[in-house]
Amino acid sequence: MKAKAVLLTVLAMSIAVMLAVWPAWSKQEAKVSEQDAAKIGVEAYIYGYPLVTMEMTRRVLTNAAAPEAHKAPIGQFARLREYPTPANKEVTAPNADTLYTMAWLDVAKESWVLSLPDMQGRYFLMPMLSGWTDVFQVPGKRTTGTKAQTYAITGPNWKGKLPQGVTEYKSPTSIVWILGRIYCTGTPADYQAVHKIQDQCKLVPLSANGRPYTPPPGKVDPSIDMKTPVRDQVNRMDAGSYFKLLATLMKDNPPAVADTPMVAAVMSKGLGAVPWRKVIGVVNMSGLPGEARPIGIPMAARLSEGRQGELPIVHPPEVGPTPVM
Repeated sequence: MKAKAVLLTVLAMSIAVMLAVWPAWSKQEAKVSEQDAAKIGVEAYIYGYPLVTMEMTRRVLTNAAAPEAHKAPIGQFARLREYPTPANKEVTAPNADTLYTMAWLDVAKESWVLSLPDMQGRYFLMPMLSGWTDVFQVPGKRTTGTKAQTYAITGPNWKGKLPQGVTEYKSPTSIVWILGRIYCTGTPADYQAVHKIQDQCKLVPLSANGRPYTPPPGKVDPSIDMKTPVRDQVNRMDAGSYFKLLATLMKDNPPAVADTPMVAAVMSKGLGAVPWRKVIGVVNMSGLPGEARPIGIPMAARLSEGRQGELPIVHPPEVGPTPVM
């Protein structure tokens, strides 16, 4: 398993470097047809779609100075005080009988301590999603019970000693999305009861654990598009911008070991020899995902198929779905 993990890391780093640098291998370029170049580009595009979508979602939902509705700075909870309405479009297929308690974390440099209060038998779950949208831990009534619980969410490379009574949940990526939900009947009295529970859910950096901690205000980036749905923002990215962002993200958010076949398949098709300017050019001309013909890639949520072997080549329709999170 360790050897396989090392191999995957090497492959992932190779892809990240190649995507980021895009060298002009004029004398060493492999003779690749536009059709093959497009296939390679589409496979890489589909594979990276969840990671890029998560990053774009994170940018929008953390672009706030303080928690407000469904947005909050990194390391702080956004507490929805009532059921989601049709106007809530940040999450696909939201629950209609729970109150969302969500937070984004960056565990690349700092681990975070999550404290949950005694739920007194109430149904809840706090799924933790990696940057690839995989759920890597789910504390909740069914899995861990409803008594008070404390967890340290650590990064892929973190090593250290945790305080007594703190359970480590190691994230496979630097990006972490806690997509918590707490059952509520929807009555005024139960809304009030759940609000108190939400307020007792705490997040603090591991370095501040056990000491008074006041979260710093978030920094609002005016350049972030807060109006266009995230799906549309991703689908409208030109291929150059898309692959450059994917390469940057993969440095701190490596693929899972289970993705080795997919990563190896892309590499074996000549990623190391195909000039990426050719792949990007063909992908753009094909409208996959060029700005001239912004269209989505279907089956982006079917990446699990790629873990059993090579992901099939799919020709996208005019509109593609947003992966369910």
